[in-house]
Amino acid sequence: MLTKDQAVCIRVCDYSETSQIATFFTRATGKVGVIAKGSKRPKSPFGGPIEVFSHGRIVFSHSADGTLATLTEFEQQSVFAGLAKNLFAMNCCLFGVELLDALTKDYDPHPELFDSFLQFLQNTSEAQVTSSEQRTIITLLILFQLALLKEVGLQPVLSHCINCKTQHAIRNTQYEFYFSSSANGLICRDCEAAFPDRIKLAGPVAACLTNLKLLAEANEKTPNEIERVLIYHFTEILHRRPIMAKHILQP
Repeated sequence: MLTKDQAVCIRVCDYSETSQIATFFTRATGKVGVIAKGSKRPKSPFGGPIEVFSHGRIVFSHSADGTLATLTEFEQQSVFAGLAKNLFAMNCCLFGVELLDALTKDYDPHPELFDSFLQFLQNTSEAQVTSSEQRTIITLLILFQLALLKEVGLQPVLSHCINCKTQHAIRNTQYEFYFSSSANGLICRDCEAAFPDRIKLAGPVAACLTNLKLLAEANEKTPNEIERVLIYHFTEILHRRPIMAKHILQP
């Protein structure tokens, strides 16, 4: 049976001198592993070798024994051009791919997540190589990571203390707040002692996590501090530190 879908390549490796094995994240089908026969030949049926971040319409046939599907068509649009000119943007997108791959299952569709991922790649590709744009790219990564957690059912509670349910005035930067990965959310200072894995949040960090619109007004350090919290959280979720995390923030 042939399946048509919109897809982004999130992983690819050589299979032989002429073929590749690729993983696509598709809009209607979810994550799909395929074999792309002849993709590396001079007259490739896919317009050339498949690359990570290439995207477009694909057609593939399912395997009867549940192994790799066979890619039959790929209207391949080139990799987002801006990523080749901006190493930091490329690393952030590769980090996003790593998390997306780790937290999604084969043939488990998330159409809204697909749209968010494609928009994240597009917006990040368009960022310029400046210090201010690096802050913008981190913000785009944060928004994608939170969208990913929501879509896979791991959305952290950021509107109130997850333990006592009290909604404190988080905008008050003098009030202490913490984040606990084991609790999957914010913890107030009255409850923090019960969560040994807690990490203390600066007031602006807690405020932005509670109201993401404040990220646009945040100082230069706040997005980096939020990303540190998220890297800690993903490390706890995956039981390992994500490989690409070392390329996002300096220790």
